[in-house]
Amino acid sequence: MIRHTLGRLAATVVIAVVLAFFTLPMLWLASAPFDATPTITTSIPEFTLRNFYAILDNPYALGSIRNSLIQGGGAAALVVILAALAAYALSRVRVPGRDALLYVLLLLSSVVTGTAAMVPIFELATRLDLIDTHLGVILVVSGGLLPAAIFILKDFMDETPTSYEESARVFGASPLQILRHIVVPLVRPGLATIAVWALASVWGGFLFQFILLRDPDKAPGSVILYTLYTEGGAPKLDLISTFSLLYSLPVVAMYLFVSQRYGFRFHGGIKR
Repeated sequence: MIRHTLGRLAATVVIAVVLAFFTLPMLWLASAPFDATPTITTSIPEFTLRNFYAILDNPYALGSIRNSLIQGGGAAALVVILAALAAYALSRVRVPGRDALLYVLLLLSSVVTGTAAMVPIFELATRLDLIDTHLGVILVVSGGLLPAAIFILKDFMDETPTSYEESARVFGASPLQILRHIVVPLVRPGLATIAVWALASVWGGFLFQFILLRDPDKAPGSVILYTLYTEGGAPKLDLISTFSLLYSLPVVAMYLFVSQRYGFRFHGGIKR
């Protein structure tokens, strides 16, 4: 009895320590923007809205959030559409070496990182006149996200029954009609998961955006955040904390909306 009580107490202490470890940074992010003199420690803020006024006065801050929405939303839409088409084909068509091909693509996407591929990607973007364009960023980041997205969505496709598809095919439905009206509604949780994951990946991305975009009016928030430092390299905690709070709100709002409407599940809509 005593050993069981001590075990429960130790588990409670460990959980409390872990929660505190993850909660304190969030508490700092929520309080520092309203502090007149924020520091790296969490404390009761000296309430002020001056930091928000300073961010609004920055000519690139709000525009960078719009740019992030364009690039993140465009990449998420492109990844979801292409990954759904590819995953459906890989799930339904029996191609020799299909699984090996999928694992090789996933492996290569992990081994050939953005840093290693940056020079040829930059050269290709230059020749295609995609430098300093939102389209260039969307295409480049989408290419890096597609292998993992296809790999995840294929599991969703495999879990959906084929009986509905066969019935629709008997009545003359085309493959695209079957995918749109039958398969997609069944795998909506997977599509929602991929959309949020892709948007969050692009939202926090820095390397490709920093190299491919030269016009600050087109830079996303992750790049503009890099400019909120002094000339000596010291962070301006008041501006960084305020912009970080504003910058995180769209992704959090999207996550809550998708989670409430579709939920996040790692299986198909209907079991066999």
